[in-house]
Amino acid sequence: MKFVDEASIKVFAGKGGNGCLSFRREKYVAKGGPDGGDGGDGGDVIMEADENLNTMVDYRFVRSYKAESGEPGRGRNCTGKSGEDLVLKVPVGTTIIDEDIGEILGDLSAPGQQLVVAKGGYHGLGNTRFKSSTNRAPRQTSPGTEGEQRSLKLELKVLADVGLLGLPNAGKSTFIRAVSSAKPKVADYPFTTLVPNLGVVKVEAHRSFVVADIPGLIEGASEGAGLGIRFLKHLTRNRILLHLVDMAPYDGVEPADAALSIIRELERFSPTLAERERWLVLNKRDLVDAETFEQRRTALLDVLDWEGPVYSISAIKGEGTDALCGDLMNYLEECREREAADPELAQAERELQDRMQAEARERIAELRRGRHLAVEDDDEDDFDDDDYDVEVEYVP
Repeated sequence: MKFVDEASIKVFAGKGGNGCLSFRREKYVAKGGPDGGDGGDGGDVIMEADENLNTMVDYRFVRSYKAESGEPGRGRNCTGKSGEDLVLKVPVGTTIIDEDIGEILGDLSAPGQQLVVAKGGYHGLGNTRFKSSTNRAPRQTSPGTEGEQRSLKLELKVLADVGLLGLPNAGKSTFIRAVSSAKPKVADYPFTTLVPNLGVVKVEAHRSFVVADIPGLIEGASEGAGLGIRFLKHLTRNRILLHLVDMAPYDGVEPADAALSIIRELERFSPTLAERERWLVLNKRDLVDAETFEQRRTALLDVLDWEGPVYSISAIKGEGTDALCGDLMNYLEECREREAADPELAQAERELQDRMQAEARERIAELRRGRHLAVEDDDEDDFDDDDYDVEVEYVP
């Protein structure tokens, strides 16, 4: 099973059943009159969010889905059976887009949430429907209408409160291992993380949040370098970003230069996402002496002209992580309380996320047109998902 966060499919709603042309024929009943029944309605195609799914790999191999058509009407005023609805299950956090017109049909962000993406055809009418005082033997019926059909783009964006951002080997996976029970791969070489990982950080009883670790960026990622910007779209749902900076880089790159390269890539990908609330986390403080660390810290803050929160941690030893997680929990709770008290603030947050996601789609489409991203399958998917194993999971 592989990690797939995008899929293109076609859906066809069921056709409505035709109306029946029939007259009552029974012994000793002369001129029994019309008794043709209506057809059945066609089945709808419905998308449903399922919390047990975390990838859309099934939609890579089966691309066409059709709901059941309604049965035609029958004599004796029998109505045809309606077609069964087709329910397609997708992971929570899936955005559904009509590819033909580029319109977002819905965003399934809660378990069990449903969206009708193709409406079934309406049933045809039997000749009974057309009888009147002046038309006592009607030979008129109506056919069932065709069901809707759509070409859909399914985009999965993992649901998390906090997103981790940084260069490869900045310590993002080590951090998520230190604060949750998630166990992403950790090694002393770049790009050990190939797909997003989710972990549930439990601060205390009944207080927790979800953190997302995405593969690291490198300079030129917005142009397709490395793993490119494939996974940056997953950060558009996060309420806050943690920018992890390696204060003891193995390649000798200055932390200030490394941090600047990430910020530039973020701005090219989505200016709105770049303006999202972001905290600076200086990692691996245990690998350098206090004087060197302070010099690098001062240089970094000066270059970035940083005014936001700054935390110094050692993820591998768990130093400073408790204070950071406590502050994150307080911040997230304050955001939720403000939005609960002010519906306009909650609406503004939704509009902000929509804007970030629109910018992300536009940037990825631009790279597709420029052929900066590899295209290896027949339906013009952006990436070869067969190279990535599923590691996206919530671990309490």
